[in-house]
Amino acid sequence: MTSRLAFGATVAAAVFLATGASAQTYEVTKLVPGSAFHGVHGLGIDKAGRLFAGSVAGAALYEVDRASGTAKIAVASPEGMADDIAFAPDGTMAWTAFLTGDLYSRKGDGLVKKLASGLPGINSLAFRKDGRLYATQVFLGDALYEIDVEGAKPPRKIMEKMGGLNGFEFGPDDKLYGPLWFKGQVARVDVDKAELTVVADGFKIPAAVNFDSKGNLWVVDTALGQLVRVDPKSGAKKMVAQLKPSLDNLAIDDKDRIFVSNMADNGIQEVDPETGAAKQVIIGKLALPGGIGVVSDGGKDTLYVADVFAYRTVDGTTGEVSEPARMHANGVTLEYPMSATARGDDVILSSWFTGTVQLIDRKSGKTREMLHDFKAPHDAVKLGDGSILVNELGSKSLIRASGEHGKDRTVLTGDLEGPVGMAATASGDAVYVTEAFAGRVSKIGTNGEKTIIAKDLKMPEGIALGPDGMLVVAEVGAKRIVGINPKDGTVTEIAGNLPIGLAPAPGGLPSNIPTGVGVGASGVIYFSSDLENAIYKVTKK
Repeated sequence: MTSRLAFGATVAAAVFLATGASAQTYEVTKLVPGSAFHGVHGLGIDKAGRLFAGSVAGAALYEVDRASGTAKIAVASPEGMADDIAFAPDGTMAWTAFLTGDLYSRKGDGLVKKLASGLPGINSLAFRKDGRLYATQVFLGDALYEIDVEGAKPPRKIMEKMGGLNGFEFGPDDKLYGPLWFKGQVARVDVDKAELTVVADGFKIPAAVNFDSKGNLWVVDTALGQLVRVDPKSGAKKMVAQLKPSLDNLAIDDKDRIFVSNMADNGIQEVDPETGAAKQVIIGKLALPGGIGVVSDGGKDTLYVADVFAYRTVDGTTGEVSEPARMHANGVTLEYPMSATARGDDVILSSWFTGTVQLIDRKSGKTREMLHDFKAPHDAVKLGDGSILVNELGSKSLIRASGEHGKDRTVLTGDLEGPVGMAATASGDAVYVTEAFAGRVSKIGTNGEKTIIAKDLKMPEGIALGPDGMLVVAEVGAKRIVGINPKDGTVTEIAGNLPIGLAPAPGGLPSNIPTGVGVGASGVIYFSSDLENAIYKVTKK
């Protein structure tokens, strides 16, 4: 996605921070380059050979130029949210909006039409040769429907509890073939008789299937990162290409070239079905960066990034990206991380989507604890006594989780208006919390006592405590980074006109992906750009 701000390689932020009688200039530079999508999922190819890709978090449907490796928005938010894409025999394109539960279609460059609504988790869809349309709910439901292509009649439920019938397609025999995500199988469904039979077994997490012109059934296994060819009659399997995990979907063109999407890579690969050789069509260094935690070791800053489809680290000097974990990879514990804090030997990731808080050993990368059942947690920090404080946006509360596996949970304070970011004080006896909806930063003691530090801000999200005791906050509504004196609440702009503030995906929560902020021991500031999927650093000139 093109940023609203043309940064170039280096941008001088002609902004001054008062420090006594002098003024300090800051320079903003891009540390990690951005990428086209905000997570990439379903793929589809029209009769003209154009490749389309869908994004849920980005709430947009893209057209991808295979030759140049670029993408442009074909259908913008909110109607453009697409988890899967399919084309009818007459060329009509249809897609599913996973979070809102809506299904849309568009013929040519005509108007977008809503065909169905009220189907949370609407995920995969496919047209029959006669033009009839079918779709399934997955993750937020488990059912197969026939959808009226005119949008006049309500969806007709055919069957349910199949086991997560995900990216599917009708075969030459007019039967529906698709993966059962939760059962590790590929199934055949007679949609007229509502009968399901297993075609192939032994997958780890099959995510999608598609047919080539020869009648071969191709399957992507997201956990193993494999592209597998299946004989639909015998069920015989052959692994043709070993790719990376986090595969989501595939599409095959009229020349039997196979295109595979990868959520964690924010990319699409083209795979040769004969040799298994893969070439990258488009890719990103990051998928959809949110929260940032920074730890300084020996003068070197390392960023710990909640990248939604991966957990990544970034070298604060070189911008080199490493990857301790990616979503759905076999043997990996990770649940769509959106916020991150780091301190000492601990990294804490949290996800409002899955209601989880994950405690990771910073040095080994191993998960120490995975805590579930929070109400839209937006950030978390660990205290000296081992307990964890969690911002629950869903309950408007600051929660303390303690005891064995964090099962003992108490409300430290409630009535918080959009708690998003959090940073612990140096002494660890209190935390600073951004209340995004109220436009303020509050200090909350471990005894629950609350003091408002600053107010009248526009959607403050990420927050970090600098080595000089100043708070650094991403004021997303004003597209700037500010410094706040915690003693008197004085707010000073550090850098403005920044590429932050991606509109929340419809059907999700306000502030879906928080803008992360971190500060190194030398005072260097880092922030994530949700508009560009990039990371910037702010340094004193």
